Amino acid sequence: MSTDKRPLVLVVDDSEDMLALAQKALASDYEVITAADPGTAIEKASGQPRPDLILLDVEMPEIDGFEVCRALKGEAATSGIPIIFLTGKTEAQAQVEALELGAADFITKSSSNAAVLRARVRMHLALTNRQAELERLVKQRTEQLESSRSELIRRLARVLEFHESQAVGNRVMRLGHYAKLIAQAAGAKPEVVDMMHKAAPLHDIGKLGVPAEILRKRDKLSVPDWERVKRHPQLGADIIGEHDDPLLKLARQLALTHHEHWDGTGYPEGLKGEAIPWPGRVMAIVDAFEAMTSTQFHRDAMPIERAVGEIERGAGTKYDPKLVEAFKKALPVMQRVRDTYADKLGDLINLDFAPKGVTAAVKPASAPAASKKHI
Repeated sequence: MSTDKRPLVLVVDDSEDMLALAQKALASDYEVITAADPGTAIEKASGQPRPDLILLDVEMPEIDGFEVCRALKGEAATSGIPIIFLTGKTEAQAQVEALELGAADFITKSSSNAAVLRARVRMHLALTNRQAELERLVKQRTEQLESSRSELIRRLARVLEFHESQAVGNRVMRLGHYAKLIAQAAGAKPEVVDMMHKAAPLHDIGKLGVPAEILRKRDKLSVPDWERVKRHPQLGADIIGEHDDPLLKLARQLALTHHEHWDGTGYPEGLKGEAIPWPGRVMAIVDAFEAMTSTQFHRDAMPIERAVGEIERGAGTKYDPKLVEAFKKALPVMQRVRDTYADKLGDLINLDFAPKGVTAAVKPASAPAASKKHI
């Protein structure tokens, strides 16, 4: 309801006397419009400006007020308008029916006078205002919590970057955007796309449970070291925990399943094909592309064309073939994301999650040849 204009009240009654009474009682405080039949009532209720409250007669010829109420409550545009029934019926059943239809209140015409009418209208408009304000505050608080939660996820992913390589770049941003773009290209619903964007940076959080000296090794990992690395999906799931919250549920699923392979040769469970949750299949491609195309202290970035070729060759073995097609569809925008959020090695204090304007990843002066498999 607008705060700089008087509330608009629609009065619906086939009695001219009742319309005149309502007009006289309410005109000093409200804008009043009237309708003498159901068709006009529905038309005015749906029009602009939309009424803030409706006074609706029950006993009208052909179509009664109950039917009009059903019609208004059945349309999204008018369902939220409070309706007060005006009725000559005093039976309890009629009053129950009115309330069950969603009416805010009812006034019997035998007791109706200007003071009663004004009091009831004022009370329900105040309740509507209060409800609208509460809904606004709840929405605002929800948005604040969503923002805080997303920020916390990004910060935790930053902690992992420090642990794994002592370098902080824009990996967090790239992962989120890559997951979003592939999910979008695969036809996921907007709410799923948004959650993939937010949850993706937590997929490797289990590496916090792997000693940093193993993660930073330049040489081929020993069998015991590799076994410790392979524990990180389950560790990640344990760190995130089990929650009712959809975003944290998704983050746990990404952490647990992003190293499962389409042909069943992955870990930790050896899941195969569509037994691997769809988000985990998306994250497998995101994780591989990021790992192959980012420069770290112990390896050079792979050229994008080579990385794409590796993923294409993995279709049907490592990766879901349909999602590889979605990846290829999303690739042009993913390349722009990579350029926008490119890293500068040694940037250890960038915690603002802002693009640096770098157009290519910077290659270290004396990086050794890649010697460690993608983990």
